[in-house]
Amino acid sequence: MIKDQEYLKKIADICLSKSKKLGSSDANILVQSSVSENVNVRNKKLDGSERSENLGVVLTTYLGKKKSSIASSNLKEKNLDELVNRCIETMKITPEDEYNSLPDKDLHFKGLKDLDLYDETHLSNEDKINYIKEAEEEAFSNDKIINTNGSGFGENKSNFLLANSNGFADGYKTSQFTAYCEVVSKSNGSMERDYEYTSKRFYSDILKPKQLGSIAAEHAVKKLNPKKIKSEKISLIFDKRISKNFLSIFASAISSSAIAKGTTFLKDKLNQQVFNSEINILDHGNIRKANGSRYFDSEGIAVVNLDLIKNGILQDYLIDTYNGKKIKRKSNGRASGTTNLYFQNGSKTFEDLVKSENKILYIKETIGHGTNIINGDYSVGASGMMIENGEFSYPVSEITIAGNLNNIFKNITLADDLEFNYATNSPTMMVEGMVVGGK
Repeated sequence: MIKDQEYLKKIADICLSKSKKLGSSDANILVQSSVSENVNVRNKKLDGSERSENLGVVLTTYLGKKKSSIASSNLKEKNLDELVNRCIETMKITPEDEYNSLPDKDLHFKGLKDLDLYDETHLSNEDKINYIKEAEEEAFSNDKIINTNGSGFGENKSNFLLANSNGFADGYKTSQFTAYCEVVSKSNGSMERDYEYTSKRFYSDILKPKQLGSIAAEHAVKKLNPKKIKSEKISLIFDKRISKNFLSIFASAISSSAIAKGTTFLKDKLNQQVFNSEINILDHGNIRKANGSRYFDSEGIAVVNLDLIKNGILQDYLIDTYNGKKIKRKSNGRASGTTNLYFQNGSKTFEDLVKSENKILYIKETIGHGTNIINGDYSVGASGMMIENGEFSYPVSEITIAGNLNNIFKNITLADDLEFNYATNSPTMMVEGMVVGGK
């Protein structure tokens, strides 16, 4: 059972009070409690079950521009005394850094908590197992599914309190229900694997087990008997599961850390055209029940909604206090990274994209992490489906797709099929004229 706010605040108060008495000029503490329950099933039989309870603190103390942090999962009062002592002693011998400080207290979160981020629902182990067994049963109803690569269900509940010596103290509970089904298909000597995944704050919002199993089977069967293709320059359509990865790359490239270090191809691009004028990218933390929603970041700064790209122009960075000082910009509540990051819907339908050219390659899976955010080079292994004359014709495998993100970003066309299934979400995406390496 997760600890309540009263207990977490008591721990925080002890540590902040002790650190002040021992000479710290400022201090920050995170106290967190979580319970995680997971079951794994393979071929409709239980393959593992575990429950973990975690309770811990992360304390950061300051002495002027000196800073030290320490963490522990032992919250007995005697250990907390020792923990604070060790943090203070380490802080005293730490070199000064002119950018070290607590965040501006005027930016702290103050407001209502009305985003519905916690579901009281609790599933028994038997219910979790039955959910996954039903999903696998549905997958096996397809005669081309011969095995499962492992499926699972997880339920996580957490509560936390963040406090500092500037008077901020706040926290809240969150929940997450996650299920996945990964299956193996076989036909004419060809074997392929694929999966489906669902994760939501509320149990009632995840996919039904039969949906999960059916979609996993459909994905795996469509990959059977793939062909190899010759190298060529061709337009690509990226499945929504893949197109969202471009947003993650973009987020890394505009983090205040990367900007401050100058290690990004988007340095010095603020208020300049980065995407084509049809593209808008938003990071909104106040979407009800959404996976990425939060009230404040890991520094206690209120999350503000950001329109990062407007009509293709870069409007802002993802800024925390420390790196914000380096680039002379105030934090916008992104010390914890993005919240709900997404491309705004495009104006074309999925069918419009599929029928836009005589020959298009539809990318369903990428392999590896071949992105260099310093110069924007992008190269990954991939597989997918060939589209000819508006029809999906045959699966394709063992290819490499490559380009430079400066060009890719300006050649994106988005469909109008955005769904909020993850913390980072994208509609189906087409990129014109990418290089595909084949046989």
